[in-house]
Amino acid sequence: MTLSRPNASGATETRRRLSDYSPMSGLCVTCEEGCPGLCEVGMSAYRGPEMIYPRPFGKVTAAAQKDYPYDFSFLNIMGTAVGAIGLEADSDVALFPNVDLETRLGADGSIRLRYPWLIAGLGSTNIAKRHWDALAIGAAISGIPVTIGENVCGMDPDAVIEDGRVVRSPDLEHRVQVYKRWQRDGYGEIIVQANVEDTRLGVQEYAIEKLGVRAVELKWGQGAKDIGGEVKLPTIERARQLKSRGYVVLPDPFDETVERAYRAGAIREFERHSRLGMVDKESFLSRVQALRDAGAKYVTLKTGAYRPADLARAVKYASDAKIDLLTVDGAGGGTGMSPWRMMNEWGIPTLEIEVLLREYLDRLARRGAYIPPVAIAGGFSLEDHVFKGIALGAPYVKAVAQARAPLTACMVGGTIGEILAKGQGKIVSTYGKTVEEVFVLAEDLKARFGEEYKEIPLGAIGLYSYYARLAQGLRQLMAGARKFALRYLDRDDLAALIREVAALTGVPYIMEVDREEVERILSE
Repeated sequence: MTLSRPNASGATETRRRLSDYSPMSGLCVTCEEGCPGLCEVGMSAYRGPEMIYPRPFGKVTAAAQKDYPYDFSFLNIMGTAVGAIGLEADSDVALFPNVDLETRLGADGSIRLRYPWLIAGLGSTNIAKRHWDALAIGAAISGIPVTIGENVCGMDPDAVIEDGRVVRSPDLEHRVQVYKRWQRDGYGEIIVQANVEDTRLGVQEYAIEKLGVRAVELKWGQGAKDIGGEVKLPTIERARQLKSRGYVVLPDPFDETVERAYRAGAIREFERHSRLGMVDKESFLSRVQALRDAGAKYVTLKTGAYRPADLARAVKYASDAKIDLLTVDGAGGGTGMSPWRMMNEWGIPTLEIEVLLREYLDRLARRGAYIPPVAIAGGFSLEDHVFKGIALGAPYVKAVAQARAPLTACMVGGTIGEILAKGQGKIVSTYGKTVEEVFVLAEDLKARFGEEYKEIPLGAIGLYSYYARLAQGLRQLMAGARKFALRYLDRDDLAALIREVAALTGVPYIMEVDREEVERILSE
């Protein structure tokens, strides 16, 4: 069994000449002289480092193609015909629409979420910027938090930076204000993330002091890569601006040889990279305290799919600092800006990292330590994923974090709007020709927001509609398990389909579920 698909993928717009290939290298079994270079190795012969990333860069999202040995599909949800937990066991009361999906984050539980999910950091990438209004508005009217990712101020061409510190960023200001304007009834929160460069620029202090942001996030990494973030830059002028702001830019835009190659058309783009963070406990605790002193009400931590010792550090440091949310991201996720091979071949997959996460949290809990609210990330897209992610990590996991799926909903919503505007409605003609006919919840939003409805982008309606689907699907699954509030979900609601996954997760093998109760029932 081959888990990886080396040397050719739709993500890199590469293919092989032959259907037969070497499983290890991914090269065709015979590499023929005269082939123009269809595979990753071949295209790298003339495009070099460009081929490291998914294509077309900045216009796609991407996630790992590696077929991990085990994932959440090896767990099944257990339902029952008996009783109701959280509601009266009455067929007229225990209805699936009555399932309570609200959850709370924050050390004091004061961050209210209408649904148990949030949008993880979407930062300076072109695709996130283009769809920001849809993401922010859709999240705000749905009652869930959204995180402004790293490098937004540094990438803002109109940012004002004095003495190495940001004093104004129109882009960050816009992103914060859009969310706040549409936030309703005290649900959700806008969170501003920071990496090494953001911290040096004083981005979070600026967000707190000038933009009224209450929640900030320290970023150690993500599930798609274990290096800093990267974007592509189309002009040498832009590359020089960002190098002057302290970023690593390749090739060096101030090098005369590079400039000649750029003017000649050989170099068509530059790469901007962020630095690696250097984690240690003392500096982490110091930074958390500094942010609180600056006025942050909530301080959170996002960590990636690093080795187990780093997960242990995240858990312990988050506990010692009494942070308001710990988000742990499993390998395989990503929004498309990560090196393709890295996205596939590094880190601990989501299922395994959540098992380790719960084990480490259990150890601290037994000692009476503070346990922060936890969100798990790494490829969650549909309601069964949400159920399993929360149940497997119970009682610590309060929500799942997403990025790629909500971005997909926004992009599709916007695209459908463009199709309707052009009168090219073949794809959606089954549902109608107008926005209100095609988007099933448009009338609901029109009634809710009145005249403001006209200002809601169709991408936001797409996200709102997607979340409505997730919510109803999750309520149905929970009602089937007779669990009518999130706090009642636990591992008893899951069964492992094979013994290896039972041993891995601690979830009982499906043929051994309820064994003691079965014996009691049959012995009466």
